[in-house]
Amino acid sequence: MVVVFWVLIAGLLAGVAPALESVEDNASANLPPAASDSMKARDLVRAQLPGQDATPAIIVVRGEGADAAASAGEAVARITSVLSESTRPDRVASVISTVTAPDAAAELVSRDRGAQLVIVPMTGSPSEESFQNAVDEVRALASERAGPTEVAVTGPAGIATDTVKVFSGGDKVLLLATILLVLVILLAIYRSPLMALVPLLAVGVAMRVSETVGALLADAGIITVSSQTASIMTVLLFGVGTDYALIITARYREALLDEPDRSRAMRTAVHQTAESVLASASTIVLAMFALLVAASPALRGFGPYLALGVAVMALVAFTFIPALILLLGKGVFWPGGVDKAAERSRGAGVWHRIAALVVRAPVRVASAVIVLLLVLSAGLIGYQESFNTLSGFRAATESERGQQLIQEEFGPGEIAPSTVVIRSQDDLRSSPAPAAIAAALADADDVGRVAERPRLGADGRTVFYDVVLDLDPYSSEALDAIAPLKEAAQAAAEAAGVQDATVFIGGETAQNADIRSALDRDTTFIVLLVLAIVTAVLILLLRSLLAPLYLVATLILSFLATLGATTFFTLTVLGDDGIGNRVTAYIFVFLVALGVDYNIFIMSRFKQELRSLPPAEAISAALTRTGGVVSSAGLILAATFAVLMTQPIRELFQFGFAMAFGILLDTFLIRSLLVPAIVRLLGDHALWPARPTRSTTPSTPAAPDAQDVEASVRTARLLRAFTWIAVIEACTWAGLLIGMYFKYVPETTELGVRIFGALHGAAFIVYVLLTVLVAIRLRWRLGRTTFLALMAAIPPFMTVAFEIWARRTGRLPRPAAAPQLTPSP
Repeated sequence: MVVVFWVLIAGLLAGVAPALESVEDNASANLPPAASDSMKARDLVRAQLPGQDATPAIIVVRGEGADAAASAGEAVARITSVLSESTRPDRVASVISTVTAPDAAAELVSRDRGAQLVIVPMTGSPSEESFQNAVDEVRALASERAGPTEVAVTGPAGIATDTVKVFSGGDKVLLLATILLVLVILLAIYRSPLMALVPLLAVGVAMRVSETVGALLADAGIITVSSQTASIMTVLLFGVGTDYALIITARYREALLDEPDRSRAMRTAVHQTAESVLASASTIVLAMFALLVAASPALRGFGPYLALGVAVMALVAFTFIPALILLLGKGVFWPGGVDKAAERSRGAGVWHRIAALVVRAPVRVASAVIVLLLVLSAGLIGYQESFNTLSGFRAATESERGQQLIQEEFGPGEIAPSTVVIRSQDDLRSSPAPAAIAAALADADDVGRVAERPRLGADGRTVFYDVVLDLDPYSSEALDAIAPLKEAAQAAAEAAGVQDATVFIGGETAQNADIRSALDRDTTFIVLLVLAIVTAVLILLLRSLLAPLYLVATLILSFLATLGATTFFTLTVLGDDGIGNRVTAYIFVFLVALGVDYNIFIMSRFKQELRSLPPAEAISAALTRTGGVVSSAGLILAATFAVLMTQPIRELFQFGFAMAFGILLDTFLIRSLLVPAIVRLLGDHALWPARPTRSTTPSTPAAPDAQDVEASVRTARLLRAFTWIAVIEACTWAGLLIGMYFKYVPETTELGVRIFGALHGAAFIVYVLLTVLVAIRLRWRLGRTTFLALMAAIPPFMTVAFEIWARRTGRLPRPAAAPQLTPSP
């Protein structure tokens, strides 16, 4: 029934949900916070300069040889003519060249006159297929009319089209490569084809449910999903899902040694792994939700979708995987059989030798690992970030070639001019102030030139200046120049007699500067919050104050070593311009959240072994018992993230390399050597203030009675909490529906809706967790546990269905489409 239930859920959701690709938002993820100065400047351009917010395609024409100027001019004339005809592509709004605007020759012709620019504003959204087809038509027409000259189409329109082409087909390749890689590794681990298929089927179900629910939420405007987030979700679910499957099946094989009844052995396995797997999933989910504190859209929109996927994967692991294994019967271990599978759970000889080494020489082992981590961290000396989107493509594109031609022929700053916006309290139509401000801006530091004619807004109080820096607009120096430029503009306005002027700076350089500021702020908050979450989970799991401190310290060391190795490999060896501006935050969140999993698994087993063994023998037994399965899980997780290195995007390549390297570091050095060595050195104090209590004699008859009473009290408290959380969830769900219905009736209820939504989401998560905890405490059967846990999913699904219905019937407006990035040509 459990298997049928999940298959039906996946099928039903697939029938009602839109395609995930149709609701992906790749525009807002690359923008700074909406309240930043660069976004305010962009909004003013759109409001005050109607018709000038089209997405421009920039055609670069460079002549060759002695008559380069003449051949370039002739090519520009032919291109202008064909793009001005009635048969031109529908999206072409106009053509700006030396033919249509001779007065703009100073800005459209290079210094040696051997190259010219043709600006082609294009209407529509760059995310639409018809827009991309129109760009391809413009490229084809320009190439046909180029003659002996070199022509390339770049600019925001060209870049957006090339971005889609770079990503096209990438998700399918990523999915296929991940499946094949994981299948090969699982076959090597299990030596059974049916057992190897179980995790893949579970991941497939979880992925389908997560994608469809995510698509429904994105369509309702509740969350945002980008193509990069979707790619990372694929490898994350394969890695985490197979990890959970390995942990559960390993305990199942171990339980079969003492319990021949397969159903009882599976219940024992689920009971013994529930605490560690639940702690692992909770850590990842909470770490993903920690991204909601970010102001950057790229980070804030990253977490909810991935948290949803991991939560669904955990539910599938606890229900679908055990049910499917039992359904397949003894044939799941074919051809080796049950006995061989159970015998392999005793641990391989290599882990016995590693455990003996750690127990025998913990100081030398810990010292060697720490020195190696510090050496790897030295790679951070060359750390720098990159904000250049085009340089992040690991494939040749026409837009990148066009940018290179502009940089060579017109200067570095011409590829991305900035827009200085000055808004006055008074009308400036007949004032000499705009011309005086332009002259002052031309003399500012790092300014190459200022456009000859400022543009006056429709209200007569807003002036726009196209400013070209004499720096690479994507360099850190250019980003640093934005603040001084704003100060210079403010001083120029005051000197020109414009009092109380408001100054904003727009364009790609200003946007990148705002993105950098937001990311710096966000990364600090996220690091502190994620570390606090991980520490809290470890304290609750291990009932210790000391253990979380040294475990978190090992995670920080692992992160620094991973980032140092990634910096050295990608920048020094491969020659990348820098680390992608969001990659560092991604690496930290994922590496800490996933890396702590392996610490959780070994420390949970260590805690269990302490009940009957002294610390040295307990850590040895824990390492021996978990070594093979956790190392296999780490290998699979690293391999799945390594698949991201096949993607033609710098950020995904760097993130994939860092995660693969960091997970291998955690698996084979941190978890296998450093943590056991620290535990061995601390001995009885490893879980301070808790002290190991080992029983070597049979308990007296009175002891079980006292323990039963204490257990009953704890169970009663858990049941009361369970009941109250269920009541709170029902109330907040009702409040959420009421608040959503009246959201715009008055508009002031929006804050209330958000509060109800947050309470409802928190109650839902706690409800599911408490369901699992109560099931563990009372040893419920899987069917009852699944039923109660999934009952909690009904209110959120009804909430989403209500909002979709309300938007489609007009009771709630559809979420506004993310504005497209349209920097000045």
